[in-house]
Amino acid sequence: MIDNRTAPYAALLLRVALGVMFLAHGLTKLLVYTLPGTAQFFAKIGFAGWLAYPVTIFEVAAGVLLILGVWPRWVAAIAVVQLFVASTVHFGNGWGFGNPGGGWEYPIFLTVVAAVLALLGDGKFALKPGRRG
Repeated sequence: MIDNRTAPYAALLLRVALGVMFLAHGLTKLLVYTLPGTAQFFAKIGFAGWLAYPVTIFEVAAGVLLILGVWPRWVAAIAVVQLFVASTVHFGNGWGFGNPGGGWEYPIFLTVVAAVLALLGDGKFALKPGRRG
């Protein structure tokens, strides 16, 4: 049974945690590895290097939007796709993320977290752009 009194707070915690993770990953790509460095890494693992640019922009924007609660269900739904594709890099490395090259346990967990948020809803204190009243 779902407790309707606390569920919005659970969604808030999930939304903010996922948002912080996205913001941290996006800013790491941007500020630590740089966009050209991230593009080289993407090419090395089999993705088109240019994908580093929209992925980084999505991660930073998704982090901010999730933390603020702006369109969180839509952002989370798009994140499911992005996270699953990112997970494919790790499928051959086994389950544990501590394995060489990182296993698939962590990225698939994040994929599931994004799916749960998309299904659960915005959560408490979400901004509602475009809504009146």
